[in-house]
Formats: sequence, C-alpha cells, structure tokens
Amino acid sequence: MTHTKNRTRVSAVKTDAGFEIWHVEDYTVPVVSLEFAFQGGAAQDPGDRAGLASLMASLLDEGAGNLTSDAFQEALEEKAIELSFDVSRDRLSGSLRTLSEHADSAFELLALAIREPRFDADAIDRVRAQMISGLKRDETDPGALTRNALYRIAFAGHPYSQPVDGRIADLQNIRRDDVAAMKKRLMGRSNLILVAVGAISADALAKGIDHAFSGLQAQPDLVSLVPTGMDGAGHVEIIDLDIPQSTLYLAMPGLGRKHPDFMAAHVVNHILGGGSFTSRMWQEVREKRGLAYSVWSTLRWSAFADLFMAGTATSNERVAESLAVMREEIAKMAESGPTDEELEKAKAYLTGSYALQFDTSRKIADHLLMLRADGMPIDYIDRRNDEILAVTAEKARAVAARLFGSARPLVIATGRPQGLA
Repeated sequence: MTHTKNRTRVSAVKTDAGFEIWHVEDYTVPVVSLEFAFQGGAAQDPGDRAGLASLMASLLDEGAGNLTSDAFQEALEEKAIELSFDVSRDRLSGSLRTLSEHADSAFELLALAIREPRFDADAIDRVRAQMISGLKRDETDPGALTRNALYRIAFAGHPYSQPVDGRIADLQNIRRDDVAAMKKRLMGRSNLILVAVGAISADALAKGIDHAFSGLQAQPDLVSLVPTGMDGAGHVEIIDLDIPQSTLYLAMPGLGRKHPDFMAAHVVNHILGGGSFTSRMWQEVREKRGLAYSVWSTLRWSAFADLFMAGTATSNERVAESLAVMREEIAKMAESGPTDEELEKAKAYLTGSYALQFDTSRKIADHLLMLRADGMPIDYIDRRNDEILAVTAEKARAVAARLFGSARPLVIATGRPQGLA
C-alpha cells in the first residue's frame, strides 16, 4: 500500500489489489464515511428494460450471502451501520457510514452486498412494487412529468432520454436473470472510484476496500455511448394536468465540467439564476413582479451531454409572463454580460461559501466523489477558488454570449398554462 498527500490532507491511497482511494484521515468524530461509484448507470439500461439498473441497485442491500433481507438489515441496524445504493444516468453509487469501532463489520457487510447479493424473488417483487407505486405517483407529479418530458425530448434517441426509475411496463417484465446480469455488467474494478473520510487509518481502509471489492471482474461490460447535443430547440411542450399552478422548465445547450470556460459559466449562472435571493431572475420574477415563489437556473453536466436549465412554478395565468421575463433576463445576459459589481459579489460569495461543503465527513466524501467522477485532480480543492477569482469581466461576457446569444430554449410546462402556444 502507498499513499501521498496534498495541502487539504487528501491522500491517494493505493491498495495491494490496485485500487486508488482518495482518503481524508480525521479523528474529530469516530465516524467513517465511504462513498464509491461505478461509472455507468441507468444509461446502460436496455431499451425495453428502463429502470433495470435502479431496481438492481435497490436490491443490493436486500439480502446477501447467507443473510436474508431481514437478517441483513438487522445486521446493519445492530451496529448502526448505514449502507445504501443509488443510480443516476451515469453512475451506480454506494454509500457506507459507520462508527470506526464497527468498521470491520461494515466492510464485511459491504463485501457481501457487492460480491453475493441474493436477489431473492420476494425482494425483487417487493422492491419492484415500491418502484411502480412511485411511478404511479409521478403520473400526477408536475415536477416529475416536466423533468421526464424534458429529457425525453432533449435527448430523443439517446439512452439519456429514458427515465432513470423506469417505466411501469418495463419493470413488470424484468426477471431475476436480468437483475443479476445487470449487476455483472456494471460492476468492474476498472470503472470503480472510491473516496473515504473519517476516523480510519490508510492501512485499515486499504484492507477493507480490498476485502470488499477485489473479487470483482477486472472490466465491466458497458455499452459504448456517444456524446449528444440537445434536440428540441424552440419547441414548446405542454403537458395537460388539471392543477391551478404550472411547473415550467426551459433548457438550452450547456458546457461540460472540464470545458475551459466552465468556471466563467458557473459564475455567470450564479448571477443569472443560480444565486437564489440575489440573482437577476429572482429579483425580476419574484421580488419585482411577484410572479412566483421561487425561480432558478443551473448548469447540468453529464458524461455525454450538458444543459443549461431554468425553471419556476407559478399560477396558470402567469406562466407566459414568467417565461417572458426569464427569457428577457437570458437575452440581457447574452447581450451585455454581468456588471462589474455583480461579478465581484458573485466571486466573493462562491469562494467564501465553498468551505460550507466540508463541515461533515459525509459532505466531504460526497464532494470528493463528485470531483473524482468529473475527472478533477486530487488537489482540485486547493485550486478551485483561484479559478473563480480568475474569471474576468471579459471572460464572463464572452461565455454569456456563447451560452445564450443564439440559443432557442426547449420549453416544457405541466399544468394548464394560459398564453403558451
């Protein structure tokens, strides 16, 4: 085992089996937080099995080895061990949190879940029923309907168009063999990233990681995906739902996390709609006109596609005006960029608030995992604020013009909005 450190005490620990772990050793509280992810998630679902990766992930802690689902959960609860799995479009993720005195037991249960999940028929039926129940609730959830429609239209023909949680008909057709095959396809040593924070030594951590993951196959069996742009520019989609308030989303092409202009775009977005109470959209939509309770914008980046998104929820009769104001603010930003005062305030906030992401071991681990998944270097935490401060007015204006200058948004509204064609 080897390890090296940087200024923020993040060590690169190399285990005997060849895994590299980003590790922050900290004994302030006797807790260990492990976050890990296999690159490749719901976008790997077969076209007629949407939701397969999500179903499989939900079953990993539903019994393993000789422990039934109830016995496995009791073993976790007995020592206050938290273990969970989740799926996004790009990743199958896992989270382990334990008191340091129970770390050996926690790694043993993790190893069972990774190596020997049972996928018992009763667990599959129960978890499937829970997922289907959630999808039925989503049929009347304006946020879920709007989000799913946006991805379906924006990424038509690409795996990103499929809902992460699946479709009811697809889930009903999934069998145990499908689940077991998906687990094997997604989990390999080469596509695994690991971070750990807390009261555990590098040696103990390396030993636990090797025990849990070294039995995996070397390579996953992933379908090759290709980058995709955004379809539907200029399209307006209205999803009819008999409710008094509409949910409104708009989307345009964004910038990838490793794009050289990303940080300038991040600052511009903060000023436009990402900065909550201080953003232009907030001031114009809520404070000056009282059109909505909240309004937001964000940059969403993925392994194969990038979006700029904005949204609000407002009464049906005020949707058209809200959209017009949001589009007007986007156009103003494209034309002239942020003011010098806005730029300096945004940079001060974004650099000053960064430390708030590191006040618990879990937050630190979550953030480090995101950085690893995005391909950032291990010392990125040391560099990040310098990148913010390096954003000049000229860079901000240029990226605002590039992002918003000629874009025609894809607009999705769920409800009974008045005045939208």
